[in-house]
Parts: sequence; structure tokens; C-alpha cells
Amino acid sequence: QVQLVESGGGLVQAGASLRLSCAASGRTFSTYVMGWFRQAPGKEREFVAGVSRYGRTTYYADSVTGRFTISRDNAKNTVYLQMNRLNPWDTAVYYCAARDRTTIVRTPTDFGSWGQGTQVPVSS
Repeated sequence: QVQLVESGGGLVQAGASLRLSCAASGRTFSTYVMGWFRQAPGKEREFVAGVSRYGRTTYYADSVTGRFTISRDNAKNTVYLQMNRLNPWDTAVYYCAARDRTTIVRTPTDFGSWGQGTQVPVSS
């Protein structure tokens, strides 16, 4: 198992940028595909972005493509989510997750380890 701790959330205005970080500890970080998910009030948890074990491949939800960028630094055991041009419907709790496989998937239940989440409220 890997332990995950997110940071970097907070209240921002529409149009602003924010970078989330997720620090991992435990097993070797590079063995995990990493993902970011979000959950808005009253909604199901949804996939935001995923990155392969060595950062060569990334996937994004259509709603964030062109605005968000996922990256990882295996030397620092950290995955990042750079969020630009935030808008109010990006408001959610953002979670990072780890998957002990080689393929990037978008289903939350396919990720075995989760952080506690960090809130990102975006005001209009």
C-alpha cells in the first residue's frame, strides 16, 4: 500500500490558477499509475486526469482538457495537478489515487489507494 496526502487546495476566484500536490509514501512510487479525481457536493466521484508510471502518458476528462495538467516527479514521490482558468463548476473535493497496475483507467474503483482529499471552492 501507498499513503497519499494532498495539499494545495483553497478558495480561488474564477479564472485563477491553482496547483495541487499529492505526496506519496510507502511502496516505490514509480510502480503506481496515479490519478486525480474530484467529487462535487451531491455528485459522484469523477475522473479528472491520470498519468502513467514514468509520466510519459497522460489522460484527461473532456471537461478539463486544455486547462489542467497532470505531472509527476518520481524523485520526490509527488504527483501534481496544475489547474488553470478555473471556473465555478470545478468546485469539488479533489483526491489523488494510486493504481498498482500499468494501465491508466478512469474508474475510481480500479484505484486501490486514496488520499483524504483537498477542497477547491471556486467563486464566480
